[in-house]
Amino acid sequence: MDVRRESEATPTRNPPVVERKSECELVVTRTVDAPAHLVFEAWTRAELFRRWWVPRSFGLNLLSCEMDARAGGQYRLVFRHEDSTMEFFGTYLEVTPHSRLVWTNDEGDHGKTVTTVTFEENAGRTLLVVHDRYPSKEAVDFGSTGAMPETLDQLDELLASLRSGAETA
Repeated sequence: MDVRRESEATPTRNPPVVERKSECELVVTRTVDAPAHLVFEAWTRAELFRRWWVPRSFGLNLLSCEMDARAGGQYRLVFRHEDSTMEFFGTYLEVTPHSRLVWTNDEGDHGKTVTTVTFEENAGRTLLVVHDRYPSKEAVDFGSTGAMPETLDQLDELLASLRSGAETA
């Protein structure tokens, strides 16, 4: 094994910052290299979202992705998990095109988590802020924020392909 090569792995261009804001709040911040309208579409169009949301390292297969991204609309993600399925679902509380999404995560036994994502564009790049507010300190342990760095790397890959014109949004 070439230890030198492994230690010189290319770092993420825009590494995320993960912060615990309170005992029930986690915030992930990252700048992505795409305009806000394109980033927003990647978060709200099922055909795009399904291509980046599931961390590859998890080995999960996203079987179904339904998104009605409007205030009061619902979302449902169904994954193959071992010999069964697991679901994540909730309701969009606020959808402000190209700038803000707020939704509930209703599937857990620990109460509803509310996720707010903001998109702030500057010079063709977008600052993403993902804020999860959990119902209790215990619920934070069951959150998925730990997967965010890999997931956001995958978002960057998708956005690069969309920006290059290889695909259309």
